[in-house]
Amino acid sequence: MWELTKSFRFEAAHSLSGTTFGAASEEIHGHSFRAEVTVRGTPDPKTGMVVDLGLLQRAIEEVRLTLDHKYLNKIEALGTPTLENLSRFVWERLAHIGKLTRVSVHRDSCNESCTYYGPQG
Repeated sequence: MWELTKSFRFEAAHSLSGTTFGAASEEIHGHSFRAEVTVRGTPDPKTGMVVDLGLLQRAIEEVRLTLDHKYLNKIEALGTPTLENLSRFVWERLAHIGKLTRVSVHRDSCNESCTYYGPQG
């Protein structure tokens, strides 16, 4: 069994109310995000690949363009723009590409990340 991981980056702004950070979180502010998408499987005997990286890159680029340089609060399908919801959002948009095992979204400048392992059940 193999796991293949592809990363991408995006810059985005958001605001979060009701956190212990108070006004600092409630004001519109931005972050540099790094996301990692991991697919698990056995390489295809003909191609030697778990997933075609070109196809994965195209799918990731669509998601990246949806998020990059955007105000995340305006993306209705995202919900509250937390790391938790960002990782779920990316998963849902890439689930068709192969057997996803996890999606992680990082805010490296804050030393924070969240990993989503897919829906339960």
